[in-house]
Formats: sequence, structure tokens, C-alpha cells
Amino acid sequence: MSAADSKPPISEAERVTYQAWLDAAAQQARKSWDEGGIPIGSVLVDAAGAVVACGHNERVQSGDPTAHAEVVCIRHAGRRRDWDQLTLVSTLSPCPMCSGTAILFKIPRVIVGENRTFLGAEDWMAQSGIQVTVLDDPECVVLMKRLQREKPDLWAEDICE
Repeated sequence: MSAADSKPPISEAERVTYQAWLDAAAQQARKSWDEGGIPIGSVLVDAAGAVVACGHNERVQSGDPTAHAEVVCIRHAGRRRDWDQLTLVSTLSPCPMCSGTAILFKIPRVIVGENRTFLGAEDWMAQSGIQVTVLDDPECVVLMKRLQREKPDLWAEDICE
């Protein structure tokens, strides 16, 4: 059980808003898959609810082992001073590297599409004061199960197994 599992349920209005952000991240995940990469996507959202940056896992496409979706998204955000007002949205539970990046930049909220196929460092983020919300989105689960079924070696490489 992750730290997010012990949180009170989100309101319907929050769910609708979070789902719209997650849909933008899922679009990035599908883009990565279409490019032959890992189907994980991420967006950063500002305090007004606008997407300010997006990214998808580019590890396969670029040959960069650190090019996970969340890190790419944060790179695309560029230099900012409002990290503590942003929300990071990811289709998959962030790994320790991506969680550490969110912690380093003091991003206060992380929305996770799903953590069934991979449970990242949600507890570490929560212990560091980040509000973690898991939406358990069926499309995100399907994307990762497809990767794990069709390209298990690629998935193992992505998570260093």
C-alpha cells in the first residue's frame, strides 16, 4: 500500500480536473509508444490549471538513460521560480529518480495515472511533503501492460532490472 492509498478520496470536481491533466500526459505516453519508446507521459500544470510543459519517456529514442517522462517534462519547463506552485502529472508512478527530481524542485503535488504495474517512490514523495494522488486510470494500466507484455526486455531495462 502506498502513501497515496491512505489519503481521503478526491472530490468529483478534482477528479474531472485531474483527469483532463492526465489525458494530456496520456497523449504524451501514446506519442512515445508510437515512436518506439516507453509509453509514459507527463505534464506540469501551473497554479491556474494550465499545462506549462509536457514530456514523454525518450530514453529509447535519445539513448539517454535519464530521459524518463517526468525528467523530460521538467527539462521542457526550463528555468522557473514557481516550482512550489506546480503540479506534476505522470501516467505511471514515478521511479526514485523522477520522485527525487520532484522533491528537489519542491513540487508540492503529484498526480499519478496508475501504480498497479509499477509502484515507484510514492512513499518517499509523501514523506517529503508532496501530496500524491493516484487516479488508477484504466488507459494508463493498459498502456503499461501492453509494454510489459510486448517488450518485457525494454521495460526491464527502463527500471534497471
